Amino acid sequence: MNPENSDTSGNSISRRNFLALSAAAPAVLLAPSAFAQSADSNPSTAMPKKYPIGLELYSVRDELSRDLPNTLKQVAGMGYEIVEFYAPYFDWKIPYAKDVRTQLDDLGLKCYSTHNHIGAFTPGDGLNKAIELNQILGSKIIVMASSPAHDLDSWKKVCEQLSAASDSLQPHGLRAGFHNHQTEWAPLDGNLRTMDIIAAHTPKDFVLQLDVGTCVEAGADPVAWINSNPGRIRVLHLKDWARDGDADRKGYHALFGEGVCPWKEIFTAAETTGGVEYYLLEQEGSRFPEFETARRCLDNWKTMRQA
Repeated sequence: MNPENSDTSGNSISRRNFLALSAAAPAVLLAPSAFAQSADSNPSTAMPKKYPIGLELYSVRDELSRDLPNTLKQVAGMGYEIVEFYAPYFDWKIPYAKDVRTQLDDLGLKCYSTHNHIGAFTPGDGLNKAIELNQILGSKIIVMASSPAHDLDSWKKVCEQLSAASDSLQPHGLRAGFHNHQTEWAPLDGNLRTMDIIAAHTPKDFVLQLDVGTCVEAGADPVAWINSNPGRIRVLHLKDWARDGDADRKGYHALFGEGVCPWKEIFTAAETTGGVEYYLLEQEGSRFPEFETARRCLDNWKTMRQA
């Protein structure tokens, strides 16, 4: 997800200002079978697992800021099964969060994860509110959107805080995760990248939410990353990236399926090794309006998965 957000009132919010610290809860809370379903446990008759597809709502941020109910209605009407709310949701009052949950239920939408700023993981009122909001929404993963850490020592301190918060989240049926950007793939200590530090210093049930596009742009290998962290890639952001092309089709403006990301290999790794439970499409922007962009990305997903 890009460092820029907008809130539900339409005001611009710096994505990097919404920093999140998070922790992990037991893997049993979100076993792969919780979302990916097979028709039969008998290998000879079992149907391929179906992985739900969702939308990170940052993709329709302008529409969301104007009219949340209509945005959810439009997204559900396209065929999305899941939505992921991002940082501005944390400002909701509890009655409003309950109303949003009612809307989700009426539309047949699920919210399995949220993106959060640093306040959501501050012990006391911040963490307590994050827990209550996520329980109301039905979420199971509180994802760290970004971090203020900048060197090895500060990243290790962040990881210590993530691990310590695990004990607070566990009794509430919640886990924590981290969402990567480009910078976390750069070497931090010799050959060790920030992502390597995070993986090594967080519990094994801590979710490493893979943003594919930023990983590819940074020159990292998403397939190798998935295979080196079995069971920890529970959710992926399906963002594409194009190296060349016209300005409105280049970089993150490429629609899902139009860029250079090796999606077939990524899906294979995620579903055989990574432990993926569901996927989330995400778009920074494109040559089309937001709703049309979301619809086209979903159409490309359906075509790709049927091939």
